[in-house]
Formats: sequence, structure tokens, C-alpha cells
Amino acid sequence: MDISALPDRIEGPGAWLGREMAAAPDRWLRELTQAQVAELIEAARAFLAAGGEVGQISAAEFPLPGLSQYLSGLRAKLLSGNGVEVIRGLPVAELDRATAAAIFCGIGAHLGSARSQNAQGHILGHVRDAGRDPKAPDTRIYQTAARQTFHTDSADVVGLLCLQPAMEGGLSLLVSAETIYNRMRETRPDLLALLFDPIATDRRGEVPEGAKPFMEIPPLSWHEGRLTVFYQRQYVDSAQRFPEALRLTPDHLAALDLFDALANDPELHFGMQLEAGDMQFVYNHNQLHDRTGFTDWPDPARRRHLLRLWLSIPGDRPLPACFRERYGSITPGDRGGIITPGTRLQAPLD
Repeated sequence: MDISALPDRIEGPGAWLGREMAAAPDRWLRELTQAQVAELIEAARAFLAAGGEVGQISAAEFPLPGLSQYLSGLRAKLLSGNGVEVIRGLPVAELDRATAAAIFCGIGAHLGSARSQNAQGHILGHVRDAGRDPKAPDTRIYQTAARQTFHTDSADVVGLLCLQPAMEGGLSLLVSAETIYNRMRETRPDLLALLFDPIATDRRGEVPEGAKPFMEIPPLSWHEGRLTVFYQRQYVDSAQRFPEALRLTPDHLAALDLFDALANDPELHFGMQLEAGDMQFVYNHNQLHDRTGFTDWPDPARRRHLLRLWLSIPGDRPLPACFRERYGSITPGDRGGIITPGTRLQAPLD
């Protein structure tokens, strides 16, 4: 990438500093009112009583007149604001799983369309420790209790609903890719340029028909005046097992290491402990998320468990053509997710 074609600095609400976000939770935390909680529960119970399937929920089937203005503003905030919101106050301990899932998916339907998160077609993911080996090449890191690394997911927006936090740890971390870009542009533009190369990312066995077992989407793309990030370091490293993948040079590794170091700089990122009932929505295209390792409760009924949504948002930014390798379609409002032969969309409650 010719570094002279890139801006000297990216400005705007998405180029935030973690220490500033941590000091101002009013920028990303919203508390539901009692009336709003009641509206959500009523909508969910009416939807389920009518025989609705959570995996097929639509905004029309889940009316939220009292929250519609807020949700419209939230969509705009995710796409063109600071890109993160935590909605607090849903009493999940008082709700059955189907009602909690319907509320989460109903809010998601007002923001965009849900996408498949794995080869099984699950649009409602379950983030918990399944005892998988984090070093195995077919493991998805969210299936373990290990520390993740800063990464993006394969959709415009990722949502989490915390059903049960861990006994200890499991802190949610966020960092702005635009801020990392600014630091690298200022200090090591030579390494920054290498992050626009088609570096391979492992598909971890979830391979669409006719596709390679890895993707060639650059960690950073500059397209139609916007920076877009696509990154998962463990999957970049494991993709080197494929002989046809672009070989990482020492300079590539130095660029990736610097990117990771900046993501882990406590000035740049910030963390939050999601409480039971918290719903977090994060914009994938200009920031990365992470999770610290955790220790679970001995009681299986109390173990850490989050529900996850991947959403495609109407009116979102255009993406470069290379994103078709992961997203299939790159049409705003109808893109993202993981589709493989035999995939059938579904929303398992457990």
C-alpha cells in the first residue's frame, strides 16, 4: 500500500482513546427505565404466545413504540458515532431463556438482520467455555475460558446479552482501530503499510463451497474514504499452515506485533465487566473487541454464559470486494455471517 495515499490522521467519534471512554461511561452506557423493561417483556411474551420462532423474529412482529426513537439513534451511533453501547437493566434472572432470547433478538431486529455465526447456521450464539483446546486449529476461541486477543467478528455489528458472568475475570475489552492507525501512521508508517497486504486468515474448518481454507482479507482496508478493520491474530498465525497462503515476512510479523501491542496499550483500550442482563452492541468495522480469561463457578447452573448476535445493518458503509470471501454478499443490510454447504438458519436456546 502506498502510504502517501492514506490520511495523516483519522478524526471523528470513532477515533477514541480508551482512557477517555473509561472515564466517561455516559458515552457508552444506557440504563433502561422500568417502562422500557415492561415494554420489552410484553413484546417478547406476545411474540412467543403467538407461536413466533426466535430465529425468525422481525421488527414488525416485535413492536417497541416506546424504544423506537432510542433504537434509531443507537443504529446511527453504531455506524457513525463511537460505535459501542451497553444497555443495562434487563432482569434476566426473572425471565425464562426464551423470553430473554426473544427480547435480545427483537432489539437486534430493530437494528438490522441477524446472520449465521457458524457452519450450523446458528443466528443466536452461545458464548461459554465448552472445554475446547484454545490451541487446536478448529477451535473457536469463544468456546474456551482462555484470554482472547483483540479481534473482529464477521458481521457489521456484534451484540452480546450477558445471562451469567463468570466467578472471576471475563472482562470485555474494546479498542479503536482508527486510534491504532493514527499511532502507527505517526510512528511506523512503514509497518502500517504492510497491514494493507492480503494477509491470510484461517477459516478454522468452516469453508464455503469452492473457497480456500483461508481468507485473504487485509487486516486494514481503505475504501471510499473509510478505514475498515478485519483481524484475528490467532487465525492469522494458524493460516500459515497452508502452503499457498501469503508467507509472513519478518516485517509483516513486526507490523502485526506492533498492532497487537497498541491494542493492548492501557491508554488506548478500555474494559467493562458485563453484568447479568447487560446487552452490549459493538461496531466491527472500526473497532476490535477482546475478553480476558476467566474462572467459572463450580456450579454448572452459574457458569458464564452470554448470548450473541451478528447483525447486518441497512445503510452501513460500503466494503471492498475482498470481503466477499467472508461475507458472501457485501450489500449493506444483507451481508456477513458464515454459510457453508448444508447450513440451515436456526436459533437454539441452549
